[in-house]
This record gives sequence, structure tokens and C-alpha cells, in this order.
Amino acid sequence: MSDAAQPTAAEVRAAAEAVKAALDRHLAAVERRTGDDDTAVYEAFNALAAAAEEYDELLYDRYDEVTPFEIPGADGALPPYAGPDEPHALSLLIRRDYAVAEPQRLLAQARRVAELDGEADTTGAAGKAGVSPLAALGVLFGEYEPDEIASRHKEFGLEEGDSTLWVTAAEELPEPGEWLNAPFEHVDPERIVCRFDVSSVFDEHEDEHEDEHEHEDEHDGSADRVAAGDGS
Repeated sequence: MSDAAQPTAAEVRAAAEAVKAALDRHLAAVERRTGDDDTAVYEAFNALAAAAEEYDELLYDRYDEVTPFEIPGADGALPPYAGPDEPHALSLLIRRDYAVAEPQRLLAQARRVAELDGEADTTGAAGKAGVSPLAALGVLFGEYEPDEIASRHKEFGLEEGDSTLWVTAAEELPEPGEWLNAPFEHVDPERIVCRFDVSSVFDEHEDEHEDEHEHEDEHDGSADRVAAGDGS
């Protein structure tokens, strides 16, 4: 970081004072807590995590120093669980991002699949799959399950990005077709039992903190698991 972009000593001092104030608010909330899922404790925890992270970053940018303590960040935290204690149904919400790293490999694999399905005519599905990335994606994702795509993505010219899996609880299974028009529209974060995140950014954070005198990162690996109610 250049000298011009470095925080001032006053900014670092202000961030330290913000941490002290956040600590006081968090302790006061804990002392007044009304139960395991007290919203005030959860909010104070997140405020303390944000203040500590800000101070840690400014301290390093200004003085090339790190804190000897760690407060998990609030980015992946979940609100207190408010779903059924004995759920009778579950919903899995999955997002996986891919970059089309090798378009020609994608087109070739899709054309091969279409030809194996009996579409050898170059003007038919095989021909379209061999020249149109959109058609190729339709062929591949129509032929293979998402888990198989994930395990074989390099074969199809794809490069993995971030992914997440949310497990949500419900009292009963929705009626058939009830949410098909908007499957991700009404996700209640308070009904998330747990979530599993995978991102290269977790590895990058680990590498940065290893260089910072072996200062620990908040993640144990490339996969971040957050259970319902964590952080409260």
C-alpha cells in the first residue's frame, strides 16, 4: 500500500476506541441477555466483530502490526434460529458459480454428448452444441446431474468459483409446484439450520495471515461452515 493510501494515526486510534466501545456494548448485552437467541447479543456480537476487523486492518496498514486476538467476522454469521425444533421437511438451496475457462472444450464435450444421444446431424442438436455456448450448456446440464458437473467440471472446460449450500427447515413439504416460479425468493434466514460455503478467498486470507507473523485467519480451510445460531 502506498504512503498516500495509508490510514492516519488518528484513524487507527479512532478504530481502537470503537473496539473498546463495542466491547462494552457486547458485555452489557450479554449481562442483560434474556435467552440463548437474544437478538441484542447477536447484534452486539456483529458490531464487535466489525469494529475488531476494521481496527485490525488499519493497524496492519499503518504499522504493519496485527492484533493478538481474533473475533470471527460477521459476514458469514446467521441470525438466531427461529424454525421448528423438529422439522418435518428440509429445503436445500445450492449455488455454484463457474467460469467458462475453455470454450472449445465445452463445445466439443457438448457435441459429443449430443452425438451419443443420436443427434449426429450437423444441423441438429449436435451441430448447435458444437458452435453455441448456450446450446452446449443446455446439453451438458441436461445430461448430467449438478453434482457430476461439479466433480467433472474441468472435463467440460469450466473453472469453479464460489459455492454455497443452505439447509433450511420447514414444518411441512410445500405443495407440488408451489415455489417453482420463484424458488429462491422467500428464503427466511432464521430457518437456516446450517450453511456450507466454499471460496478461494478463504485460502487467500489464510495465506495473508501466515505472512503476518502467523496470525490466524478466521477460517479453518477453503470450506466455511456456519451452523444456526453461531456467533450469539
